[in-house]
Amino acid sequence: MTLSAELDYGTPPVSVRTGAAETMVTLTIDGHAVTVPEGTSIMRAAAEAGIKVPRLCATDMLNSFGSCRLCLVEIEGRGGTPASCTTPVAADMKVHTVSDNLRRLRLGVMELYISDHPLDCLTCAANGNCELQDAAGEVGLRQVRYGYDGANHLADPIDTSNPYFQYDPAKCIVCSRCVRACEEVQGTFALTVDGRGFASRIAAGMNEDFLGSECVSCGACVQACPTATLIEKSVVALGQAEHSVVTTCAYCGVGCNFKAEMRGDTVVRMVPWKEGKANHGHSCVKGRFAWGYATHPDRILTPMLRERITDPWREVTWDEAIAHVATGFRRIQQQAGKDAIGVITSSRCTNEETYLVQKLARAVFGNNNTDTCARVCHSPTGYGLKTTFGTSAGTQDFDSVEQADVVLVIGANPTDGHPVFASRLKKRLRQGAKLIVIDPRRIDLVRTPHVQAAYHLPLRPGTNVAMLTALAHVIVTEGLVDRAFVEARCDLDAFDAWADFVAADRHSPEATEAVTGVPAADVRAAARLYATGGNGAIYYGLGVTEHSQGSTAVMAIANLAMATGNVGRPGVGVNPLRGQNNVQGSCDMGSFPHELPGYRHIAEDKVRAIYETEWGVTLDPEPGLRIPNMVDAALDGSFRGIYIQGEDIAQSDPDTRHIIAGLKAMELVVVQDLFLNETANYAHVLLPGSTFLEKDGTFINAERRINLVRKVMAPRAGMADWEVTQAIANAMGYPMHYTHPSEIMAEIARTTPSFAGVTYDKLEREAVQWPCNDAAPDGTPIMHANGFVRGKGKFIITEYVPTDEKVGPRYPLLLTTGRILSQYNVGAQTRRTGNVAWHPEDVLEIHPHDAEERGIGEGDTVRLRSRTGETTLHAHITDRVAPGVVYTTFHHPGTQANVVTSDYSDWATNCPEYKVTAVQVSPTNGPSEWQVAYRAEAAASRRIEPVEPAE
Repeated sequence: MTLSAELDYGTPPVSVRTGAAETMVTLTIDGHAVTVPEGTSIMRAAAEAGIKVPRLCATDMLNSFGSCRLCLVEIEGRGGTPASCTTPVAADMKVHTVSDNLRRLRLGVMELYISDHPLDCLTCAANGNCELQDAAGEVGLRQVRYGYDGANHLADPIDTSNPYFQYDPAKCIVCSRCVRACEEVQGTFALTVDGRGFASRIAAGMNEDFLGSECVSCGACVQACPTATLIEKSVVALGQAEHSVVTTCAYCGVGCNFKAEMRGDTVVRMVPWKEGKANHGHSCVKGRFAWGYATHPDRILTPMLRERITDPWREVTWDEAIAHVATGFRRIQQQAGKDAIGVITSSRCTNEETYLVQKLARAVFGNNNTDTCARVCHSPTGYGLKTTFGTSAGTQDFDSVEQADVVLVIGANPTDGHPVFASRLKKRLRQGAKLIVIDPRRIDLVRTPHVQAAYHLPLRPGTNVAMLTALAHVIVTEGLVDRAFVEARCDLDAFDAWADFVAADRHSPEATEAVTGVPAADVRAAARLYATGGNGAIYYGLGVTEHSQGSTAVMAIANLAMATGNVGRPGVGVNPLRGQNNVQGSCDMGSFPHELPGYRHIAEDKVRAIYETEWGVTLDPEPGLRIPNMVDAALDGSFRGIYIQGEDIAQSDPDTRHIIAGLKAMELVVVQDLFLNETANYAHVLLPGSTFLEKDGTFINAERRINLVRKVMAPRAGMADWEVTQAIANAMGYPMHYTHPSEIMAEIARTTPSFAGVTYDKLEREAVQWPCNDAAPDGTPIMHANGFVRGKGKFIITEYVPTDEKVGPRYPLLLTTGRILSQYNVGAQTRRTGNVAWHPEDVLEIHPHDAEERGIGEGDTVRLRSRTGETTLHAHITDRVAPGVVYTTFHHPGTQANVVTSDYSDWATNCPEYKVTAVQVSPTNGPSEWQVAYRAEAAASRRIEPVEPAE
């Protein structure tokens, strides 16, 4: 599409709660009749009639402000010239936006602005995309009477501290749009107008530079700025874009839409798309700015082979690489049987790519040895919600949070992991909604500017089920159950059994206090608030699922929602916050060894028959191997080859040493990725991957929304990921002849009932939420509105079973892990961007009491040791963690934090128990022996044989 500005109406639309009546008002603007909702500003009404009123301080992303005085209008029967942005419409009002008086007033205002502004339009980076420049033309400014000799701000220094944008106060008109965007849209409150009158200037933090302030680099201030005061460094370097393509972010599960603004095939900047259903024009530092990895010099752009993992890599052609893979897999199956090879799909790849990889396993390899990183994080969501509700996904859309009255966040850290959703949540909390946080750490949401949780329940890691059952105990024993909902919508026998179970004295907050460590009075108060506070919504993350009782905890959450009637309407529900961009989609596409697409079991004859007809093969009815089973089988010699697309199990999976041993034992490890990742250290074939900027396809976000991913540049390595998988299938003798991902989606729609109505043509018009079929042709924003998918909602008894990972004299602390805002998953992408300015390494958070006991000071190198392994990292002393608990991230391979995590996992899904590891922390003066050996091995493995020059 050509580059064109999205229509800005100047002020936001009138907010109307669902079910509220909307009164319409008709007025006349410049002789044109306009009908708009009551409460609409004159400025917006004019814009809807195609009449633009000059403005500088107004934008429809922000509430009206009325400071620039350019948008003045005249209203018949009223004196003065009110600001159109702050004046609401009225019935029969007659408005004039143009007159000699208005021209004179606007011209005088614009002269004042320009008298303290550099006249460098031709060389300014914003030339051609500057609202001040446009407004000067709109009001007819041709000269400035006041001159430029007096005091001015033209020599103020530029702040270039931020990796991605610069702040030039000389060009600032103090319209406050950046300050208001930071407050209203992002909710960080990092900016302010410092000083008065001529001394007024925008200040970050306590007059710090942007990098050193509380600014989280979401880009809202840059987006709001009408001049070149706040502008992307990429625009300064490359110039203004000339066309744009709307696509979907490839980071977290929020699924933000962006306009990739381009010059030729070069990305100039990523601009959050106002029409994006998940982000509504907002962004975070990763999606907005951290796309430079796509052209990083570390990118692998040529296939590479080697016979042994100790050999240097040898660059080869695509044909040679694909033939080598096909020949190797066929040889292994001939020698060791069809089950000796398998695949791993990625939650970072598109649905179409993921679908093809699991199809490769089932239709080409002839087995069900397919697993995904999504099982490693959110498989308990699928199991728990399918068991209780009948569908393996969250119940709401993100807009639903705007109607929540009580929000319970458990095991999630939205401001770091899902920041755009967190901004929407914080806005609702500032409007009066109440918040309950259940988390071992004091996450930002517990107390942040203008937001404070009503209750923070800092439970011990591993005790989620005990806590959730204690909440249920209060709801049942104090008569807070929504009996009407339960009787109408739920299995009453299951409810009665569950109610008897949770009502037992052993589940009371007083009895469980010794287990969870949370005062009983706080638990009781939080339960009452959730049950009686109006619309109650639960949002949870990996702090719920990555436990030995992850599936049990998800079912306990579902029990709470059903018992209180908080399912099936806006503002309520059970909402898993997916960690990666396509976690939901990779699950939907049948990446699990026991399930075909749409969560249908491989043993079901009727389901299998659908794919046998479509694919022309006979499918194995027996479930295949999960990743842990593949690794174990590799060590006993029965599993010998694997194709891993877009996943780095040597860094992301638990018990790193065991994973590496399994990879070393295999005969053919094929890695398809953007970079030489940690898994590639043990690979025999490296196939270049393609970034989201280089492919067409779809992602499915945490709200089940199917978003188009559109190619903005050709694949730098020559092939998109789906084309590589197709080439392998063809080389192994199974024909695949797709010419575009839309054809793969058509196959998905033919074979998967919840996707039956999905086409690329439909997605071009609007990103819909599955199920999308004849029963729901426009998709399904809210699940279970008229009844649960399974029929009657099923309450499940959730007995608390303590984890087998125990603290003791040797390992007295509990380690839990998580993410940080600036980095993403294993960091392969974000570590190759400017985001390292905020998080250059993983650190260990430790409470002051525990640090003092061990003689550890701030920044000291410490040894983190568990029963599984050990690593070293620097200590950060903080009371965000409780005594007895330590915390770290896993974004940097230099730390390899997962070398200490155990192989304990969820009883139902094998989801690893990352969140509970018994450890000891002690001072040290250098890396562990394992780290030294690992780093040396990795360095040796990354050698690439120089290519001989052509004669």
